[in-house]
Amino acid sequence: MKHTIKTIIFSVLALLMLGTAAAQEKFKLPEYTKFQLKNGLTVYLMEQHEVPLIYLSGVFPAGAIYDDISKSGLANITAESLALGSKNFTKTEIEEKVDFLGATLNAGVGLEFAYLNASFMQKDQKEILTIIKDILLSPTFPQEELDKILSRRLVELDQSKESPRSVIGNYYNSFIFGEHPYSHAESGIKSTLETVTKADVVNFYKETYSPKASAIAIVGDFEAKRMKKQMESLFGAWKATEIPNLKMPEIIKHNKSRVLVVDKEDATETTFYIGGPGIARNNSDYVGLEVINTILGGRFTSWLNDELRVNSGLTYGASSWFSPYKFGGTFTMATFTANETTEQTIDLALATYKKLHEKGLDQEVLLSAKNYVKGQFPPNYETNSDLASLLTDMFIYDFDEAYINTFSDQVDKLTVEKAGELIETYFPKDNLQFVLIGKASEIGEMAKKYGEVEEVEITADGF
Repeated sequence: MKHTIKTIIFSVLALLMLGTAAAQEKFKLPEYTKFQLKNGLTVYLMEQHEVPLIYLSGVFPAGAIYDDISKSGLANITAESLALGSKNFTKTEIEEKVDFLGATLNAGVGLEFAYLNASFMQKDQKEILTIIKDILLSPTFPQEELDKILSRRLVELDQSKESPRSVIGNYYNSFIFGEHPYSHAESGIKSTLETVTKADVVNFYKETYSPKASAIAIVGDFEAKRMKKQMESLFGAWKATEIPNLKMPEIIKHNKSRVLVVDKEDATETTFYIGGPGIARNNSDYVGLEVINTILGGRFTSWLNDELRVNSGLTYGASSWFSPYKFGGTFTMATFTANETTEQTIDLALATYKKLHEKGLDQEVLLSAKNYVKGQFPPNYETNSDLASLLTDMFIYDFDEAYINTFSDQVDKLTVEKAGELIETYFPKDNLQFVLIGKASEIGEMAKKYGEVEEVEITADGF
């Protein structure tokens, strides 16, 4: 009897595993409609009728890269200020209506684009879409509310520097990219935010929020034909303007290893990033790099986490990743450790990373990573918000549904030999860049062994 039960259990598990594998192989992007209004606005519509919910994701050419150096943070303030009031709705009316309907509405900024996201019930689509149309086409930026946001943001900038992990990404991008627009901090810089006026916000809005280079994706319980008519009616009158001609120079490739030590004199631990330039999001090797990075630092059982956390106990976690943008990106290894173990931890991280270049991967390790990556992939696109964000990412970063539809095939085709080529090409081997936030009096001298050292005070303005 026991043998029979055990046999049944193993049979069921086998079937479940086969079913999961089949689901991975068959996972494809659901059908969607893409069209463009006469003013240039790109619209994606994807029907998903499982629940009576709709999710909207809008992206606009108004990210931090469009900030003038003298007005760092203006893009962020402008995006957050969209919902402060509009031609037909006050801030209070917007908030009360959204809350009453159980909807959500938020706007913000990324490095390359500004965004507006909303979720709402199918039955409330007309009311919410009318509000969204009004705050996008006719924001009023009331002075009193704008002052509140600016005051809060200035306090937040001071508070953020109390947490190295909150700001190290800004220091890292600034160190890697130099004068390139990718060095701009999304949060802004205190000294320039203090000079931002309502006129600055209004002008930035007029110059960057144009339908010509914007997209709105709507996913959920609606009929595409009717939604298309709604979008044409609501957004067809949005006046198209020319967005600023942003110059995107080539990303610097540093010819030597450098170290930025950010002195936080009361720090009891050091937080650090190590890496260099990365890849653009539409790079044809993106999937293969995701698999390889999974082995290095992309999961709990990764090499970095095993060595730095599990085996040595030097940290509570270590990881690595690629941050891809439209024209380039960064590669990063990251962790934190006590002041007295900083050198030991950096050395171990570098030794672990060195294995990637000197020993490479074997078939067993690669197969494990492939299975993990394929298993993690479908859940990334389970919700309406996931799918809407994917569609707007496709718009911004210039890739198509082949990324989704051929994902498993791309993973399966990655060989040990090909992985070796990708490691040599994309994982920086020499001239690594280091950013360390910690107590400079204890780590500054030691840092010289890794490269040319530059030191700044964390209390200094900016990054």
